[in-house]
Amino acid sequence: MPTLSTLISGKGLTPTDATIWINRRKANVIDLRTEEDFKLGHLPNAKNIALESLGASLKTMKIDQKYPVVVIGRGPAHSQKAAKELRNLGYTEVGVLEGGINAWQTSGLPLIKS
Repeated sequence: MPTLSTLISGKGLTPTDATIWINRRKANVIDLRTEEDFKLGHLPNAKNIALESLGASLKTMKIDQKYPVVVIGRGPAHSQKAAKELRNLGYTEVGVLEGGINAWQTSGLPLIKS
């Protein structure tokens, strides 16, 4: 059964799903959390972008629209808003990491600290 985040903003991804997208499909990872939280631990190759500057940052970083995007936000509503904006900007395949960074950690997956 689809979750609320799937219905509103895109495909809800488990940590395993996100790993498959990243490793097999070369998905971009966009982490919308604060810079401080990002430095405490983020997914490998994640880009830290503030939701307020998402459109401009994507253009500057030249994130290719042909690859999927995995979104990690401060919470479900934050992630859903970003996923909707990404689709409005032309990104056709957007997934939201359900449970966020906590679900990633609980699954025993690696975090990068900077």
